[in-house]
Amino acid sequence: MNKKILILGANGMLGHDLAAVFGSQQPILWDMPNLDITDREQVLVKLNELKPEIVINAAAYTDVDGAEENGDLANKVNGLAVGYLAEACKQLNAILVHYSTEYVFSGNKPEGYSETDEPDPINVYGKSKALGEKLLQQNCEMFYLIRSSWLFGKAPQVGKPRGLNFVETMLKLALEKPELKVVNDQFGKPTYTKDLALGTKNLIEQMSPCGIYHLVNEPAASWYDFAQKIFELKDINIKLLPISSAEYVYKTPRPKNSVLNNTKTDRLRNWEEALAEYLK
Repeated sequence: MNKKILILGANGMLGHDLAAVFGSQQPILWDMPNLDITDREQVLVKLNELKPEIVINAAAYTDVDGAEENGDLANKVNGLAVGYLAEACKQLNAILVHYSTEYVFSGNKPEGYSETDEPDPINVYGKSKALGEKLLQQNCEMFYLIRSSWLFGKAPQVGKPRGLNFVETMLKLALEKPELKVVNDQFGKPTYTKDLALGTKNLIEQMSPCGIYHLVNEPAASWYDFAQKIFELKDINIKLLPISSAEYVYKTPRPKNSVLNNTKTDRLRNWEEALAEYLK
């Protein structure tokens, strides 16, 4: 594969791993201030000048609680901007790769969600990502819409208040507190951004049919299971207490069972194996 690739959001956690995984292709790495994806005119002009053959959009507004107060910004970045990128890619006959999230679902389906399930988000962040999905599909045909969940990776999470993923947050809290309470009734699939980047490359190289894909490490786990494995691998002895969502006060409603089922492409490896590599 020798294509001109543009990676947007290259300074983010996923963006860093995409840049590394596609390194041999010498991708063009853009973030703010190279391109403001919320400016339609700028998107159309700059992409038309650059003429990429593949655009990978890892730029996003990721602060779930912040989105409740900054709905307009979340909708601009996660929603409208995706429509502009799709429009530009259609004009260029380029492939657009875009990332979405388990938060487009309510979390009320016990068996988890497949690629064909209709979004039914329960918070502003999820609604903004669902808007992006809709505008992507309306504005171009050549796309990979990749949903993933519970991301952890080596680079800081740009735009998150603490800049730390769940793994780093747990390790930090373990230094500060004698015991930790972790929710045991919310389920998802922890996913290593390096594996997500490799899975993305695989989709493109295999020339998989365009459409929606779920790329997640396997199998499903609760936040408590995830925390337990982190401390086990790091040999940290801390009192870990499982609690229910009802006992944990969230500013924003979150889906309880946000398990994404991958029914269409090669599965990513076990998350415990990925976590062990990440923690080395």
